[in-house]
Amino acid sequence: MRASRLLSLLLLLQTRGRMTARQLADELEVSLRTIYRDVESLSAAGVPVYADRGPDGGYQLLDGYRTRLTGLTTDEADTLFLTGIPGPATELGLGADLATAELKLLAALPPPLRTRAERVRERFHLDPQGWFHHREDTPHLAATAQAVWERHRITIRYQRWQHPREVTRTLEPLGLVLKAGRWYLIAQADDRIRTYRVARILDLHTLPERFDRPHDFDLAAYWRQWAERFEADSYPGTATIRLSPEGQRRAQFLLPPVMARAAHDNAGPPDPDGWIQATIPTESVRHAHSELLKLGTDAEVLAPPELRDLMTATACGLARLYQAPPTSDRR
Repeated sequence: MRASRLLSLLLLLQTRGRMTARQLADELEVSLRTIYRDVESLSAAGVPVYADRGPDGGYQLLDGYRTRLTGLTTDEADTLFLTGIPGPATELGLGADLATAELKLLAALPPPLRTRAERVRERFHLDPQGWFHHREDTPHLAATAQAVWERHRITIRYQRWQHPREVTRTLEPLGLVLKAGRWYLIAQADDRIRTYRVARILDLHTLPERFDRPHDFDLAAYWRQWAERFEADSYPGTATIRLSPEGQRRAQFLLPPVMARAAHDNAGPPDPDGWIQATIPTESVRHAHSELLKLGTDAEVLAPPELRDLMTATACGLARLYQAPPTSDRR
């Protein structure tokens, strides 16, 4: 375990450069005292790691030093070929580079690991596209990715939902996120970080000037917080419902993920008939009405009153419709 941690510490310094003891401790999930001991162990083993004092100091490797790690475990070699996403890589203009990198990596592996890696690629495939969604047209994705990589400002003409529908923005592109087959640009504008749907970029012009990335910006952390906030803002209301055992099963497939997850996580204990009560988020009364109708008689709305009244009116209307003879018999 300690040998693995020492190797991880060495690779962190090699790939990221100077890091403070606190950053290393957080990354490796150990104490500061453990980091101090591990650095001493690396130095004793001949690794040229040294410390700079002061507020901007930290540990780093001697310039030009790189490890010569040629061994991969079997599991490590297997997982490398699960990371290949040829579709998105092609969209970014990196399809040929990804294929070449895979060939080089395969050539560098010893024969047993090469066979296993090829077997993984043959038997596992990653498809990031969501069900029942067509691939979005993103003609400006490659240019956006290049601007992100090279830290060039861009000017875009963007189509949004509210008026005015088309706006022009000058952005500092910080990163790209692929979510359920859709690309999103995270960019800074007027000292605020915002999210843009790449498919809605109507025109893009790359500017010659570069920008400095915020030193404390974490793309994964920003996206996680933004996605949570987006879900919360999209479903500002709540509804209290009862679900039969069959309704609980079908809800996981028929309701939007946010509602289905809440129906499961917020469920109370089942009654003698197996029905549970839960509070779920709703986008609006009309939206909740259309979604909960999918569950038929396996769901009952308890609150809010306006949603229950709307469900009642629909149920009564359906009863009247189906109590009458079919239209063809009334001619």
